[in-house]
Amino acid sequence: MEFEPRSARSQDTHKKRRIWPWIVVLIIVAILGFGGYKGYQLYTAHQAATDYTAVNPKSTKKKEIHIPAGATTTDIAQVLAKAGLVRSTTPVLNYLAVHGAENLKAGYFQLSKAMPIKTLIAKIEAGGTSYPLNNTHAVIVREGEMASDIADEVAAKTKFSKQDFLKALNDTTFLTFLNKTYPGFLDSAIASKKTRYKLEGYLYPATYDITSVKSVKDLIQIMVSTEYDNVQPLLSDIKKADMTTQEVLTLASIVEKEGVDAKNRAIIAGVFLNRLAINMPIQSDITVKYALNSDKVNLTNADVQVNSPYNLYKNSGLGPGPFNSPSLESIEAVLNPKDRDKDYLYFVANLKTGAIVYNHDYAKHQAAASSLESINNQVADEASSKKSSK
Repeated sequence: MEFEPRSARSQDTHKKRRIWPWIVVLIIVAILGFGGYKGYQLYTAHQAATDYTAVNPKSTKKKEIHIPAGATTTDIAQVLAKAGLVRSTTPVLNYLAVHGAENLKAGYFQLSKAMPIKTLIAKIEAGGTSYPLNNTHAVIVREGEMASDIADEVAAKTKFSKQDFLKALNDTTFLTFLNKTYPGFLDSAIASKKTRYKLEGYLYPATYDITSVKSVKDLIQIMVSTEYDNVQPLLSDIKKADMTTQEVLTLASIVEKEGVDAKNRAIIAGVFLNRLAINMPIQSDITVKYALNSDKVNLTNADVQVNSPYNLYKNSGLGPGPFNSPSLESIEAVLNPKDRDKDYLYFVANLKTGAIVYNHDYAKHQAAASSLESINNQVADEASSKKSSK
């Protein structure tokens, strides 16, 4: 057996002793480096998670998003992230966790990459619209729009003219076809005399895809069909109320314009039903504006004397028919009025705040109206000047 010289073994051992400290140092450096890297990752992750600034402060373009009813905070964060309005869902969720998320609303919103998360959330809390704002492939019927307004939208978005649309609303053959297709639904509308448009009020507020629509009557039928689908479940309630569909939609169309929210619309519906019960005229400016075919803000004494069956200052009852396309909320308000037992006959709104004062006594109503006269005149004047400047 051969043995390695002692001196050689000693030298090898000495080399190993010199190498080990360096290995230890390298391991320590590696650990520290890894820890530092992980720390940096955590730091940058924290920074990203709390970065509420705008994605692109210089952006001038707006993007439309849709937040569906019942959307969760995670759903909303994902919608914003998918649209590129935020860097990721994390800072949105963090912001909502800190500042609260009780007032987020559904709808369509026009938002920009120049908006920080605080502004984006504020816009969503303020509320959007129930219809797309930039959809060139759809016709939008908005709550409270008259048939003539809808005809303008149709003319702008389709190959059909305003005149063709309005003419079809009174087409006898077409009305007979619709009445057979939706039995019992249009009876009172067709029977009504002196209506400007037989289908006024029956064009349901919604967004309608026009990509496959071939004729103006096809489009109108879709609108009437949607109205039928929404009102049909209420037909038994309409019968219980001892009213026709035409009467309910007519009153709902007035309530639509007079009320600002579900509660007040139901109370206002009760006021008008109380007036009808004692054969007192409705006396709504909405009816006079329709009679005049005008949207003027301030009506004169001569205006409210206009000779028209639609003028419910001069005529008792509900007149020939609806004044616009009411929302389902307004229809339900008519069928479920509030506070009728308080026997309110009058109301006046603060046009600045939206608050409404209700009264049974006319003298008290006059006092309330007088106290709001200067405020309401100022708001009306501002509205008039805005319209004239357009």
